[in-house]
Amino acid sequence: MRKSRFTEAQIIAMIQEQEAGMPTAEVCRRHGPSPAPFCKCKSGHGSMGLSAVKRLKMLEDENAELERLLADAMLAGAVPKDLPGKNRRPERAA
Repeated sequence: MRKSRFTEAQIIAMIQEQEAGMPTAEVCRRHGPSPAPFCKCKSGHGSMGLSAVKRLKMLEDENAELERLLADAMLAGAVPKDLPGKNRRPERAA
């Protein structure tokens, strides 16, 4: 996934400037993004503060790690079932 050119703090600062009354075009000219990515960032971050954005990012990272751990555990549990020799019938004594 492509990383943003701007940090979360910079994005929040731009959104706050725009909400304080500065025109979107002026905010974009001062900080560098074109209006389309700025509006996309604004819709994604909304009116969250910096601490809320950091908390959301931390929760997303934790969720991704838990998903990886679950996938590893499920894969490790599935492997022994598929190994040859585990599902053989016992030999009969003649």
